[in-house]
Amino acid sequence: MSQGYDAVKVVKAGVTVLGGKGGGGRPDMAQGGGPEIDKANEALKAMEAVLVGG
Repeated sequence: MSQGYDAVKVVKAGVTVLGGKGGGGRPDMAQGGGPEIDKANEALKAMEAVLVGG
């Protein structure tokens, strides 16, 4: 795990904003998506919040 971050938690934060159901993988590599691609910037901000918040 790089810098102690959990990739699954980061990805799930973005997937939720995109209207997806899940997102996952390993702590060092995860993926996910959703149908609301017009919310990509909002999803990136949600993921950033997880990283900044710890």
